Amino acid sequence: MKFKIIIISLFSLILFTNTFAGGQSNLRAFDELNPPQPTQTGNKIEVVEVFWYGCPHCYSLEPYLEKWLEGIPEDVEFRRVPGVLGKNWLPHARAYYTAKILGILDNIHKPLFEAIHRDNKNIMDEKRLRDFFVQQGVKKAEFDKVYRSQEVTDKIKEAFTTSMGYKLTGVPAIIVNGKYRTSASMTGSNQKLIEVIDQLVDQERQNTSQ
Repeated sequence: MKFKIIIISLFSLILFTNTFAGGQSNLRAFDELNPPQPTQTGNKIEVVEVFWYGCPHCYSLEPYLEKWLEGIPEDVEFRRVPGVLGKNWLPHARAYYTAKILGILDNIHKPLFEAIHRDNKNIMDEKRLRDFFVQQGVKKAEFDKVYRSQEVTDKIKEAFTTSMGYKLTGVPAIIVNGKYRTSASMTGSNQKLIEVIDQLVDQERQNTSQ
């Protein structure tokens, strides 16, 4: 009888894993972060995307995130963190925070992704990023002042510390409420990733309501 119970329990666990990972038993839909990492969204459930403009997988994920953000629940807050997992990632991280500080992130974020991946432009260093910002209407002196500012440097350091806390080995990565790390490579597709994000958000919602 005990042996039967063990077999049934194992079968149930496998079935749950397959369901959560989209029916692919060789995939893990998410990892739990140990220890959990701090969030910046107060009482709201935080969803963080860690990305790099040079990453084609990050570019592929953008349309799915954009659609998801159109119906984001009121108790959820989304924020982006530029990855700094390599030295050659630093210019893009600086560009992200430069655009954010200048208040033109909406004019830079998607166009920069498209310029690199759709138009195959080599925008990987400070000079080419400056030229790109100027093309978007930013004055050269204004870009230079912010791009190399201490404020941007401090944000880069914070992003690096955040990435280390998330124990990232690649991007794009999604962190839900500082507790769970997931990605399309874990779930099997970008669409499944969105579904897992919603499931983890709902799980956190239930946890906070108890």
